[in-house]
Amino acid sequence: MGKIILYHGSPDETVTPRFGLGDEKHDYGKGFYLTESPELAKEWAVYRPNASNGWVHKFELETDGLNILDFQEHSVLTWLAELMKHRDAADSKRYRMLSKQFIDKYGLSADGYDIIKGWRANASYFYIAKSFVRDEVDIDILEELLALGGLGIQYCIKTERAYGKLLEHLEALQPVCFTQYNEKYNRRDIEARENMRKLIDSDRNSVTKVFSTLF
Repeated sequence: MGKIILYHGSPDETVTPRFGLGDEKHDYGKGFYLTESPELAKEWAVYRPNASNGWVHKFELETDGLNILDFQEHSVLTWLAELMKHRDAADSKRYRMLSKQFIDKYGLSADGYDIIKGWRANASYFYIAKSFVRDEVDIDILEELLALGGLGIQYCIKTERAYGKLLEHLEALQPVCFTQYNEKYNRRDIEARENMRKLIDSDRNSVTKVFSTLF
């Protein structure tokens, strides 16, 4: 894979990627999150509804010698299981009971990986995840539904070794206009949910192989 260029969207003009920081409740837990798409990074920099401009930071990552867990190489159920470890899709007792069984069956251990690569879970993801947990979505259309969200692929830097191979191009720092890119972020989410609802309500959703039948 060699060297790759990645982008980090942030409300902060200065960022210092450092091992051990981050929120355990983010998609893949603690870590530093980046994307190969500068346009997505711009949206992520200003997705908060606080009307403040943001910044896109450009990084170079040397991947040689790093262990990368790529969820695109696994079942969408494996990806969902990983998210369930860190993020709650529902607060019902039923979900709390079944999610552990789901993780035990479809999850895999991310221990020993320097980088996790996979889809980003935004608001559209939670709309689908809640519908899936309620047995309203058949597994046969689940991956297509998630694709409609335009979630984008993100990289999560997990280990000290990976942080040591990350270099920021300070001269490439870009300001991001809140008005322009927050609107893009919101429009993407609204359109995604509309398309998702249409697919869920279509005849293609047989509601046969649903969440509770997967154990």
